[in-house]
Amino acid sequence: MPYRNKTFVSFDGDLDIVYYRLMQAWKQNDGIEFNFYNAHDLNTARDSSQDSSIKAQLAERMRNSKLFVLLVGERTRYLTKFVRWEIEQAISRQLPIIVVNLNGRRSMDGERCPSLAQQTLAVHISFNAAIMQHALDNWPKSHDGLLASGMSGPYYYKDEVYRGLSL
Repeated sequence: MPYRNKTFVSFDGDLDIVYYRLMQAWKQNDGIEFNFYNAHDLNTARDSSQDSSIKAQLAERMRNSKLFVLLVGERTRYLTKFVRWEIEQAISRQLPIIVVNLNGRRSMDGERCPSLAQQTLAVHISFNAAIMQHALDNWPKSHDGLLASGMSGPYYYKDEVYRGLSL
């Protein structure tokens, strides 16, 4: 099995791509402490491709991923064609899931988060480079421990964690 070191980012490609692009910009900015190894750099899925072809390319990215980040925007809960499939893949592969609320909410947003992501073991955070980096660095170990002990459901960081990051 290839070394899994990538982060798979799932999002609404129509409405929320700007947030994904901002994550890429944070990574390139020397003044911001933010880094992730982007699984989307592995191959290209084109809008004109067949669904099965796109899913095959997404599956290849997922096989090389150690983390799954779900950007939750206004319409994310209604996206069943690819986003739901990606969440299912992350769950079946037991990838640590970080749910990022684009509206600034620091815990699970029952109005926007897909029901599948509400029910699975995941940490729910706000969209900010500092808390995202904290989750990228710390959630995988917490996830593994919680998973091993049979825990599931939504988790979130307490206000002290945000304050410690000056948020």
